[in-house]
Amino acid sequence: MRYSQARRPCRAPLQAQAVGHPCAPANFGRWLLGLTLLVALPIHAQDTGSAASEFYGKGVAITVIVHDGSGQPISSSAMVSLLRNGTTPAGQASTNGGRAELVVAGDLGDFTLVVAAAGYTSTQKDLVINNSGKEQVDIYLRALSTNSAVAPGRPVLAPKAKKAVDEGLQALSADNLAEAKKQAERAMRLAPGHPDVLYLQGVVLLKQRDWTGAQGVLEKATQVDPAHANAFAALGMALCDEGKFETAVAPLEKALQLNPASSWDTRWTLARAYYQQARYDQALAMSQTALSVSRGKAPEIELLVAQSLTAVGRYEDAAQTLRGFLRDHSDRREAATARRWLENLGANGKIHPR
Repeated sequence: MRYSQARRPCRAPLQAQAVGHPCAPANFGRWLLGLTLLVALPIHAQDTGSAASEFYGKGVAITVIVHDGSGQPISSSAMVSLLRNGTTPAGQASTNGGRAELVVAGDLGDFTLVVAAAGYTSTQKDLVINNSGKEQVDIYLRALSTNSAVAPGRPVLAPKAKKAVDEGLQALSADNLAEAKKQAERAMRLAPGHPDVLYLQGVVLLKQRDWTGAQGVLEKATQVDPAHANAFAALGMALCDEGKFETAVAPLEKALQLNPASSWDTRWTLARAYYQQARYDQALAMSQTALSVSRGKAPEIELLVAQSLTAVGRYEDAAQTLRGFLRDHSDRREAATARRWLENLGANGKIHPR
């Protein structure tokens, strides 16, 4: 599910007792870009060291060395994917002699490397990249047991189509919808059934607020590639935007199952979907996790935490959460809502006066 951008996942949440009627704090643009809300969007990944030379000084050149169980560079091909904030594609490359090169030319921060190879368990590693220059990361794969079924590889994307997908995602990260649409159309002509192409097309439709169209394309992407975590996350957000909160839960849960390191945006969206279904205990647990994982990037999640606390009858805890938000974020637009909810709790006798 900063594209990490897709977003305004859920509109018009339910009224939570004394807290009142909350409004959905995020929109698709925030998910898609910020997810920085969803946004540090994907950047080009290169298969050779020439990319590192070209961009060196402007970003980070990441050399990934994939090892097999013996510790030697893997002899077979492995696919290395880089995700920004755990969910937004930021580059992809195949290994050559166990080595792959990726280039981060956009905003730095939190990333996750995911490595997959036939006959090995998929492995991921979290990275924090704060400085430009060069980085080397070693990944060690564990072979599947002889009794394990080897999952079929993902459909191969031809170089020209891959270039269109990468450039389309880059355009989305730069909020250049016209260019993203152009590249998505180009990719669709070259590889109309590839899940990555369908994902790009779906995100473009989300950006255009065509929720129904996005749902159809993203559903197809998840059918073609049942392991496409980002497509499941984006599908869940599209369903939320359509007001199909109950239906949105399954793909959002699937996205987290496929990628436990999914960003806080996916978790936040799922928490809102739970809340809309009056599944308040789950909404509380998921929103608290989203708030923790966000590391301060989206303090407005605290309002959903307060809503959920109120819904389960923990009024004093809800009040404490709202007071903390007002203390630390009084300059944000959500502060007026937090103040009103806190006043309502007091007026309704739910909390002790202070």
